[in-house]
Amino acid sequence: QVQLVESGGGLVQPGGSLRLSCAASGFTFSTFAMYWYRQAPGKERLLIATITPETRSGGHYAEFLEGRFTISRDNANNMVYLQMNSLKPEDTAVYYCNTLIGLTNYWGQGTQVTVSS
Repeated sequence: QVQLVESGGGLVQPGGSLRLSCAASGFTFSTFAMYWYRQAPGKERLLIATITPETRSGGHYAEFLEGRFTISRDNANNMVYLQMNSLKPEDTAVYYCNTLIGLTNYWGQGTQVTVSS
């Protein structure tokens, strides 16, 4: 079955960087767009980055990210990444990997990112 497993979250100081990873399995990864969402405490889950099947690096981003994040993918290894730079306290959230297959949304378990001094 479809499985998405995120990793790479943690505690980082403001201005720092983290790289999130998402390992995908159970579907033909190279033919589906992939997405990163995030959900801050008490807030709705937001789409922050999208990458199309054939793109290796770069995609569409939420405007509030101000160019600080980069999404990429490795179709040979069924991986999608989110490089996060210049992190701010407001980036604190659970980050989720996602794909849409047919009418079904698939989610990972999420990885916590906390930006704090």
